[in-house]
Amino acid sequence: MKKPVILIVDDEKNTREGLHRALRRSYDVLVTETGQQALDLLSDRYVDIVLSDVRMPVMDGITLMKRILARTPQPICILLTAYGNVDTAVEAMKQGAYDFLTKPVNLDRLDLLLKRALQTRDMASENKRLQEQLDVKFGLENIIGQSAAMGEVFDMVKQVATSKTTILIEGESGTGKELVANAIHQLSPRHQSPFVPVHCAALSETLLESELFGHERGSFTGATERRQGRFELADGGTLFLDEIGEVDSSVQVKMLRVLEERSFERVGGQKTIDVDVRIVTATNKNLKQLVDQQIFREDLFYRLHVVVIRIPPLRERVSDIPLLIQHFIKEFNKENNKHIEGVTTDTAEMLMAYTWPGNIRELRNAIERMVVLTRSDRLSVPDVPSTIKEGADYRVGPKNMPEMSLEEAEKDLIINALKKYNGNRTKAAEQLGISRRTLHRKLNEYSLKEEKTDTS
Repeated sequence: MKKPVILIVDDEKNTREGLHRALRRSYDVLVTETGQQALDLLSDRYVDIVLSDVRMPVMDGITLMKRILARTPQPICILLTAYGNVDTAVEAMKQGAYDFLTKPVNLDRLDLLLKRALQTRDMASENKRLQEQLDVKFGLENIIGQSAAMGEVFDMVKQVATSKTTILIEGESGTGKELVANAIHQLSPRHQSPFVPVHCAALSETLLESELFGHERGSFTGATERRQGRFELADGGTLFLDEIGEVDSSVQVKMLRVLEERSFERVGGQKTIDVDVRIVTATNKNLKQLVDQQIFREDLFYRLHVVVIRIPPLRERVSDIPLLIQHFIKEFNKENNKHIEGVTTDTAEMLMAYTWPGNIRELRNAIERMVVLTRSDRLSVPDVPSTIKEGADYRVGPKNMPEMSLEEAEKDLIINALKKYNGNRTKAAEQLGISRRTLHRKLNEYSLKEEKTDTS
């Protein structure tokens, strides 16, 4: 096991050598006699702990500690002094020292202090790692999908979340654009500040302007008091503008100014308000076509069209439908005190054969209706809404077809895809809409062995 590295900085030779002898069995010990030598060494070597004297010529220990803690990564700093007093100790702790020891050093106390410091550092690192995992999980946990198409969305979200750039999310109605916007916010450095959504299509021109920028008392009929707008409420956080293509031209002008100058005035006001807001927008329309039709401002379009994330419609991620069905059954079982176990094979295949023009929102509503109305412990074809039955490009199979869980239905789909392509995993994965890695994991999960496989 690699030893922790300790750097001893002390202008007294006897102290340096004595500490070196005491610590060298358990630690990789480095020694310097001045602060500058320590800084030069730290430029080339990784050090876990710096053990420094306070009283040294040219550069004292507290000054050295400040310079060390301004670097990355930061070692643990413990200070030593023969002139120990409460004021010096308090000052050292305020400036970032882990602890403070007086000379002559009690070696038993030093040993305990070093072990505790390393344990604290390791726990902090582990907590940070776990928090990062929780942040990622929290950010993406509500977006369900294992298809290759959704994998690309997840990768893009994680890549752009930490940036400050404006993001445009494109996708049909019901694909989950607000969930993606919220995930971007949760994974960003702004996650502790507000996420403020505005559904532009639901508001008239006058109401939208007031909603976004706020208004002063008496600025229009009914404005009985001053009101903050969504830009102010989102200060420091993220403002999500859904259906941005529905915004009227007069509001577009004011919105463009906020994007360029990060400032605006309330309706009826003269005071300029500065804000720090990350803008995420979404649309189910083709904004470029709206620009060509002179409905949407070209300059605003280019301000918004910096990073674009396209959310695929449900018909392009059919392999995610079983996962979504399972998720919604659990959700509505809990809400309605039901105990639905799953769906029959016929039902799963019918739902996967439908094109879902309303996307995930439509699927969710359908599953809710089926869970509420069914009298069985498993959703079956009679439970499927008639509009879906009529629209599904699917023939119901034999009435005696055995019932399957969603896991069994997924397993059956994988087997059929592999048979269709004579064991070619690459082609089977493409048909299923999943990555080859996900297919390999599923094969192991279900203990499946295809008769003939390729190595591509």
